[in-house]
Amino acid sequence: MFIGRERELGVLHRLYKTGSFQLPVIYGRRRVGKTALIEQFVRDLPCVFFTAVESDARINLRNLSKELYTFDHPGRNPEAAPVFPDFYAAFEAAFDLARDRRVVFVVDEFPYLAKADPGVPSYLQALVDRNKDSSKLFLVLCGSSMSFMREQVLDDKSPLYGRRTAQMELRPFDFFESLPFLTGMSTQEAAQVYAMVGGIPLYLLQFDGGASLGDNICATFLDPSSILYEEPSNLLKQEVQKASQYNAILSAIAGGASQNNEIATAVGLTSTEITYYLKELQRLGIVKRIQPAVKSGRRAVYCVSDNLFRFWYRFVMPNRPTIERGITTRAVEAVEAHMAEYMGPVFEEICRQWFWRQFADGALDFEFDDVGSWWGSDPRTRKEAEIDIVCVNSNSTVALGECKWRAEAFPKDELEKFMDRAALVNAAAGVRYYAFSRSGFTTGCSDLARDIAAIRLVSLDDMV
Repeated sequence: MFIGRERELGVLHRLYKTGSFQLPVIYGRRRVGKTALIEQFVRDLPCVFFTAVESDARINLRNLSKELYTFDHPGRNPEAAPVFPDFYAAFEAAFDLARDRRVVFVVDEFPYLAKADPGVPSYLQALVDRNKDSSKLFLVLCGSSMSFMREQVLDDKSPLYGRRTAQMELRPFDFFESLPFLTGMSTQEAAQVYAMVGGIPLYLLQFDGGASLGDNICATFLDPSSILYEEPSNLLKQEVQKASQYNAILSAIAGGASQNNEIATAVGLTSTEITYYLKELQRLGIVKRIQPAVKSGRRAVYCVSDNLFRFWYRFVMPNRPTIERGITTRAVEAVEAHMAEYMGPVFEEICRQWFWRQFADGALDFEFDDVGSWWGSDPRTRKEAEIDIVCVNSNSTVALGECKWRAEAFPKDELEKFMDRAALVNAAAGVRYYAFSRSGFTTGCSDLARDIAAIRLVSLDDMV
């Protein structure tokens, strides 16, 4: 069953209907659903679907020759396919197939092919330049190596620069898009699963809607035979060298270190050295650097933005020695003891996603340019203060949000304290106050919201 990606499918079908040469580039991290998207798109279309393998040029050329032969000679034995002398000739044959008819030609895992023969991007450049005005070929280049696709396909130094007609970075689903994968779960359970693996379809499908959260964690994260047990480590090794250094950095951030010097101290590097690794992790979308949405005088901080990596480095990696000996008690107890704390930042992110979706649906009576958070000093109390959600429009704050992932209902006094912080972030006249709660609201909180029109109370179930 294929779920989601309506916008991306719409773009591909629109390009296809032009009838002219097209070269969309599709990239994104592994497991995000790139191949599934392409397979759904070409389901009823004439297509040569070639998947490169991490091997030498000879094997990839033989496999590509078979795919082209099978398309042009349906029903014949692929083993009878003559092998093209080189990739230039093979690609030229693909263009020839589309002289008088629309043909989709997919090159999946393009980085493997280009590494097997570094001349591949230049061959395609020459053939595209020669055939783009007369060809009906719909050429799709797809890859999982984020660094390669950005630097060797999309970058202005790449031979293919300027030849693409569209590009799509497939991102993980947000929480709301992930819900169809989590049938049989309560909204709270679904949020906890999302907090552990993010919006990657394959990961979401590992969870059993009829099992308890503890049983699901044991089956997906604490079983060395499960696909998630070593997934973050394997993904990291495919993208970087010196993975051990990155492991240490991610462990430090997942454990609470957030500023450059704190992370550097935790892993035994200088602040200058750590900057390189942090930039690489940001480039891969694993770590993000965030700063207050409104100026506060506080430095930016780093956090693990990928939920799978954050959960794995927080709870799985420190307990691997015992897990691999069949002792899962320590890891389970760590999750149970800290899950509410772990869920806090994820719930805040889900609430930000809710704001964006409400804005896109026209369900808000205000507009904003960005949604973030704020932290800084309250000069009135001379204490540190935080605001979970700040919706900013131009230079003023138009909406604020407070998020509580607790077993208890949201109390009135916390709502009043939250509203008092509006003065810290240049709040506009008529600023709105949103209280988000996993477990509902006290009577006092509800009464206050009835008396003040600017307050809106939103439970987790209300959001979905």
